[in-house]
Order: sequence, then C-alpha cells, then structure tokens
Amino acid sequence: MSIFLHQFALATPLFVLVLAGYALTRWARWPATIDAALSQFVFSVALPALLFRLMSRLSEMPPIDTRLLVAFFGGCFVTFAIGRLIAARLFALDGAGQSIFAMGGVFSNNVMLGLPIAKLTLGDAALPAVSLVLVFNALILWTLGTASVEWSRSGSLSLAGFRSTASSVMRNPIIVGVLAGTAFGLTGWHLPMLVDVPLQMLGDCAPTVALIALGMGLARYGWREHATQSLAITALKLLVQPLVVWALALLIGLPSLETRVVVLLASMSVGANVYQMARQFHSLEAATAASLLYSTALAALTTPVFLALTA
Repeated sequence: MSIFLHQFALATPLFVLVLAGYALTRWARWPATIDAALSQFVFSVALPALLFRLMSRLSEMPPIDTRLLVAFFGGCFVTFAIGRLIAARLFALDGAGQSIFAMGGVFSNNVMLGLPIAKLTLGDAALPAVSLVLVFNALILWTLGTASVEWSRSGSLSLAGFRSTASSVMRNPIIVGVLAGTAFGLTGWHLPMLVDVPLQMLGDCAPTVALIALGMGLARYGWREHATQSLAITALKLLVQPLVVWALALLIGLPSLETRVVVLLASMSVGANVYQMARQFHSLEAATAASLLYSTALAALTTPVFLALTA
C-alpha cells in the first residue's frame, strides 16, 4: 500500500503543473503562440542543456553492464516495432505518426518518476543501474525516434535518402546536446563552474516548462480527443514494454536486481519528451498529450504489480 501511496504522491506535482498550463490557456486565454514558444524553448535550449550536462559526466559513471543495456534498449526496439505495426494496421497513420505513436510506447518518465521510485522500492544499490539507463536513454531513443520520422519523410532507401536522414538527425538540438556532452564526457574533464551552473539552471527548468506546455496543449486539443489512440499508446507503454523487457532480461540471464531495475523503468508512464517530439514534428500531438495523463494515472496501479512479479 505504501508503494501505491508514494507513487500517487510523486505524480501529484506533475498534474499540478499540467493543470497550471491548462488554466493559462483555457481560462486566462493565453494565445497558442506562447505554447509554441515554450515548446520550442524546451526542445531547442532547456533539454539540450540538461542532456549535455548529464552526458558530460560520463567518465564518472560505473562500468557498463552491457546485458542491462541490451535488455532495456533491446526491449525498446522490439516494442517500437510493435508500436509502428499497430499504428499502421489499426490506425492507418503515416510514417511520422507511426514513429510518434511507437515512441510513446518506449520513452518513459524515468527522470521525474523512475529514479525516485527505484530508490524507494529497490534501494540505493539500484541507482548505478538506473543511472546507466538514464545516460544512454536520450541518445538511443531520441535518435531512434528522430531517424524514424525523418526516414519516413525522405521516402527513400537511396544513399541520398540516407544522407538526408542523417543530416536531419544531426541537426536536431537534442541529438546535438547528447553527442556533444558524450564527447566531452569521454575526455574525463569537468565543466568549469561558469558553464556548469548555467547549464544546470537551464536543465532544471526543462521538466517544469515541458509539463506546463503540455497542459497548454491539452487545453487546445482536449484530453478526450483521439482517446482510442491515447489508450493504445498507454497500453503499449505500461503493459507491452515491461513484458518485453522482462522477457529479454530472463533470456540473457540478467541478475535479479538489474532485472527489477529495467522492468521498473520500462513500466513508467509516457515521458513528457514524447509530447515535445510530437510538437516538433507536428504529428499525433493530441493523442500523445492525453496519453501522458492516462499513463501517469494508470502506472500507479501497474508499476507495483510488475515490482511484485519480479521480486
């Protein structure tokens, strides 16, 4: 019962921020241009700063357990493929819509919910494994989602199409932030305070502004719109992904603690970054926004179940 209550307590501030954004648009009548500007700020400035700073400390991370990464991200790739198939067959979405739909099924809210819940339920011994997933999460999944959208839009398997896709991916601010931070992190150097502190301040505001922008978007789209798609994304995220990750962990013989970590992180709700990607590519915005609310509420029930099953 304490796990349920704690997860509800962790989720409450998220809903307060979303409600604040909703109120600003719905009742204070803030124009849609503000919503767009906030989303652009998060995508182009705040999130890249957050990810650059995280990746710049790569040399301080514990040794990488490749089996842990294979289990988690292998599960992400399998679930992503399932998501694209569902989006194409059941909802007849285009390539960009399929990509965003599938991203909703693999990109977890692990910074704001996954990390504190892992600490509460699994203890400090789980934190090195959690940190490894967090470090590689943005690089692998943002690249996967962005490349999938850009490739679907290029519509070509030619060398020119590949160059177009690679160029679009490499110009993405999120990818630039992650790769630049990784390159710096591999040097073993430390950011000077004059750079580190402003980056920390920018990064700290990213989740807050992202959730407010989400609420403003919900006021424009409505949480009931495209409910079938939203619930399908939620089912993909809360049921399919943790089951696939768990199966891979068992298949490769991942130790018990690491197995519980990857299943826990896979069972988290849809991350707000998916909505930012939907806004960036102008695809599936309403369904993605609503899936954040559905999945955050329902994860309070499904995550403890997976924790109990993997104990």
